Amino acid sequence: MDKSALTKISIIIMLSTITAACSQKMPATYSWSQLPVVPDPVGFAGSYSGISNGALIVAGGANFPDGGAPWTGSTKVWHDDVFVLEKAHGKWLRAGKLPAPLGYGVSLSWKDALVCIGGSNVSGHYADAFMLRYKDQNMQVEKLPDLPAPLANSCGVLIGDVVYIAGGQKNAGDLVASDNFWSLDLSAPEKGWQILPAWPGLPRMLAVAGTAKGAFYLFSGVALKAGKREYLKDAFKYELGKGWQKISDLPAPVVAAPSPAYSPDNTNLQIFGGDDGALAARAAELKGNHPGFSKAILNYSVIADRWTVAGQIEPTAPVTTPLVVWNGQVVLPGGEVRPATRTPNVLIVSVEETKTK
Repeated sequence: MDKSALTKISIIIMLSTITAACSQKMPATYSWSQLPVVPDPVGFAGSYSGISNGALIVAGGANFPDGGAPWTGSTKVWHDDVFVLEKAHGKWLRAGKLPAPLGYGVSLSWKDALVCIGGSNVSGHYADAFMLRYKDQNMQVEKLPDLPAPLANSCGVLIGDVVYIAGGQKNAGDLVASDNFWSLDLSAPEKGWQILPAWPGLPRMLAVAGTAKGAFYLFSGVALKAGKREYLKDAFKYELGKGWQKISDLPAPVVAAPSPAYSPDNTNLQIFGGDDGALAARAAELKGNHPGFSKAILNYSVIADRWTVAGQIEPTAPVTTPLVVWNGQVVLPGGEVRPATRTPNVLIVSVEETKTK
């Protein structure tokens, strides 16, 4: 079977499965386009990305510079370049370097800064946290308190001035994922990271975080059992003073989907794509014939505790990349479009608010 046929069949199966698992399909309008490509021929996965003083930043990440993959003998390389796009129709600028080549951390936009937390490179996982501030074509780096432990492949979100980080992997060779849940008040960083109670589910990494109505949400991810991945579709809600609560399962896993989830109206959370794990074991076999990841956009109503299919990503769905809101539009910068295959493309979409019945 050729690649085109395999891709069509895979997408039909994924969307049919997800739609059947959702209570109803809700109308929404997604107008997709592309920003200028990141100035790298291959692109990056695991970059830090966000907004500082109105400019879009993409920093660090990793790729296979020769365009290869682990099964072709290629070696993953981490990067420290910081790229800035000041205007949607402008040109990317090189605006400095990260403190070290890093990727696969958490990145969030706060006030005039891009907050970067944890991450990894060829030497291991890191507890470093820092902020990038861009102004007048200059990049400043401000140190934040280190995490309680090294961490990569985590997820996080800001609620007011407080950043929450959940899950991940403390060391590259760990046979189980982490169940850490930590917070840091960026308005008072001298107080350091606070250790919070873990969710009532399996430890996980590559999950998706979100926030609506002041609560923290944790979606999907992979658990590690003796180093082997178990794809999860459970979800949890955390409220200060109330603790954790189990909420409705997702219709399918959304591992490594762009995080945090997008909230169009503070009562819905939308997850763009993700890896459902259906072809995870066949990545080396399929190679370039892998059809890519789920293109479904899932909408979770925090009021109804219900999932719907809200739309579809076009043209391809990236994973292992942050979701950034820039001038009211959703940006998916680079990422991985099939196992080991990066893209320098930067997707941008205007979203018409989804109203849940």
